[in-house]
Amino acid sequence: QVQLVESGGGLVQAGGSLRLSCASSGSSFIFNVMSWYRQAPGKERELVAVITSSSTTTYADSVKGRFTISRGTAKNTVYLQMNSLNVEDTAVYYCNGRRFATSQPYWGQGTQVTVSP
Repeated sequence: QVQLVESGGGLVQAGGSLRLSCASSGSSFIFNVMSWYRQAPGKERELVAVITSSSTTTYADSVKGRFTISRGTAKNTVYLQMNSLNVEDTAVYYCNGRRFATSQPYWGQGTQVTVSP
């Protein structure tokens, strides 16, 4: 059974930084596409950042220049470095892994990020 587990969330003041981690287990294949999504209260889940197996990255406009997605050396691990956090970044952050761009996505359970004024 494929599992993704996020960690690193927490409470931080505006302007601060957090680093989220996502580790996967139970997969016999590489996730060629790994992503971070977030969902704020009362809002739909939105894509934050994507990284491919060739390290091509894509970011939502709202986080460009502040967030950095990267892959770990361990299989199917991904990180999200978040700098210059603001209140609008408060959300549950979810890790997502796909074998290919059109494959079934696997989701983690989410980690809460709360940014205080």
